Amino acid sequence: MVYQIYPRSFRDSNGDGIGDLKGITEKMEYLKELGINVIWLSPVYQSPNDDNGYDISDYQNIMTEFGTMTDFDEMLECAHQSEIRVIMDLVVNHTSDEHKWFVESRKSQDNPYRDYYIWKKGKNGNPEQKEDAPNNWGSCFSGSAWKYDEQTEMYFLHMFSTKQPDLNWENEKVRKEIYEMMNWWGNKGIDGFRMDVISMISKNTDYPDGEVTNGLYGDGTIYVNNGSKVHDYLKEMNQNVISNFDWMTVGEGAGVDCKEALNYAGYNRNELNMMFHFEHVNLGQGPYGKWCEGKVKLTELKEVMSKWQNQLEGEAWNSLYWDNHDQPRAVSRFGNDLEEYRVRSAKMLATCLHFMKGTPYIFQGEELGMTNNKCSGFDEFRDIEIKNAYHELVEGGEIEEQDMLHFVNRMGRDNARFPMQWDDSANAGFTVGEPWIGVNSNYKWINAKMQIHDADSVFSYYKELIALRHKMEIMVYGKYQLLFPESEELFVYTRTDQMEKLLVICNFTNEEIVYCLPDDFFDVKKVVISNYKDAMIFSKNVTMRAYEAVVLRKNS
Repeated sequence: MVYQIYPRSFRDSNGDGIGDLKGITEKMEYLKELGINVIWLSPVYQSPNDDNGYDISDYQNIMTEFGTMTDFDEMLECAHQSEIRVIMDLVVNHTSDEHKWFVESRKSQDNPYRDYYIWKKGKNGNPEQKEDAPNNWGSCFSGSAWKYDEQTEMYFLHMFSTKQPDLNWENEKVRKEIYEMMNWWGNKGIDGFRMDVISMISKNTDYPDGEVTNGLYGDGTIYVNNGSKVHDYLKEMNQNVISNFDWMTVGEGAGVDCKEALNYAGYNRNELNMMFHFEHVNLGQGPYGKWCEGKVKLTELKEVMSKWQNQLEGEAWNSLYWDNHDQPRAVSRFGNDLEEYRVRSAKMLATCLHFMKGTPYIFQGEELGMTNNKCSGFDEFRDIEIKNAYHELVEGGEIEEQDMLHFVNRMGRDNARFPMQWDDSANAGFTVGEPWIGVNSNYKWINAKMQIHDADSVFSYYKELIALRHKMEIMVYGKYQLLFPESEELFVYTRTDQMEKLLVICNFTNEEIVYCLPDDFFDVKKVVISNYKDAMIFSKNVTMRAYEAVVLRKNS
């Protein structure tokens, strides 16, 4: 059971309005009480914070706002004493433009660090024109993926922010430096890495133009995702670093499908343990990507989740998640965050995910049923992706401002980054200072203090799910099978092993839905868990109430 911490928004220990490492140490007992095994720590390295820490200027120092290396060591020791492991966030597709490597790289074309990054000449020698860029690729954060640098009159590639130049993995010296850095952290005692956009480290070195899909820039993702050398690099990384330690590794796989995931995380591949895919969170996109209503059909969601369950069976291990630091809150997107349904739907979503095969990931506050924050203006957001999208789509005349605000409130990354809601005191107990980003006003009734000792809370339900997973082998190893695939209301599946069988029924609507039990569960009365206290199965036809989830158990 993995718990993701976004440090900037987790807990501020010194009143500067920014979460920090000592704040994490303070809350280790909370995490131990929840029952998780692993912390995934979003970046805490030195960074100018153009992209909230994912632009790293020094891989072997701690961001001043988060504390010191001593604070990190104390946090790591506290976690280990609590029998909780810690995996770091490895960001090596790109660095900050303030990293010493890039500072040197941009000085001259013959600088020893020049080939640490990807530099190209313009097409026509006129950088004032959009068409002068080496190709038409668009950045994942809007705009061109190339930035002209006057000092050497060339462009560098940045698939994300202009302050996040992509590293050149073709350069053996780059790879060696990265492996040395990873070994350094391993020797400090960390327990592995979550690898940011690791599927993008091998590019098509011909740099061809991409297909233009929305009239702005070409899609370069097919030329940077799952490149021809990515598996060579990861096998080399495994041999030089990962195999030296008892680690857990999970890669973020932009553009990774099931077939490709088997190459990254297959049991005999000697690369990584798991991959994050995006297929389920990318459902419901429109002409401008996620900047739309973002509504998802349940049949499509079931198809994606089931495909990953079935195609990785016996070959690789799944990572299971509804949300993270880059996604809106799960209960607001896949459930219902109206107060009359929020608790039920948060528990239903947890049930649906945690009974699947794979390792579940909980994003901070998910265990409380935290929701999206419905902001009234763009001045409330801090995310560079949102700011760039506003500039390109609103100021560019593609989307009306109020429509864009609605889309950002639904799908924007800052929804995950509003501070953790610890109690009903000022600023939700996150800080005694001025928080770096606003606090969701619903913290008065959605917070950890109110839920920890409430047996009917979302927190207590997550705690029960985690305890069940730790003692029920069928939840870990049982084979998955989807039932009732055509339903747009119910997500129903079984888990089966040699000894027993589970039936998981989840209602994704606020309506009552009648479900006819499979014949082999007709006489079963054993309810493993449900988000309704009075869940009982009396007949073959079961009426599933609004956002109800129930799990039945029988001997095979």
